[in-house]
Amino acid sequence: MATTKDKNKRASWDEYFMAIAREVATRSTCDRKNVGAVLVRDKMILTTGYNGSIRGLAHCDEVGHEIVNDHCIRTVHAETNAIVQAARNGVSIEGATLYINASPCWDCFKLLANAGIKKIVFGEFYREQRIHDVSLELGIALIDFSKKV
Repeated sequence: MATTKDKNKRASWDEYFMAIAREVATRSTCDRKNVGAVLVRDKMILTTGYNGSIRGLAHCDEVGHEIVNDHCIRTVHAETNAIVQAARNGVSIEGATLYINASPCWDCFKLLANAGIKKIVFGEFYREQRIHDVSLELGIALIDFSKKV
């Protein structure tokens, strides 16, 4: 990300969209992990999502967490919400890139793969090592952005 020291330097596209994903994460309503996702194709934002409860139900920050196996299951994950927003609005995400501040869990990775996402840029690695091997097998680029900043 551009700093005060190099404020005349424009942010790269990856820096730009990752900054937007981090900002989207500020809308998260599960304080165990604030996650934001941005789906992009041809340098245009298609949709965004953040982790929060099922539409119409109380959020974790209102009523607390619902923990099963050390995970809050009250929330819908950011990347899933981004896919759902695209579906609700009739937006094709085939061939898109996902920018997300934490790497996808296994279930979200499977949804992203089946939705035709071709590249995932994540800000920190979060617990699912198997996505690395499977992304190679499927030809999905998996970029650890934390190693680029």
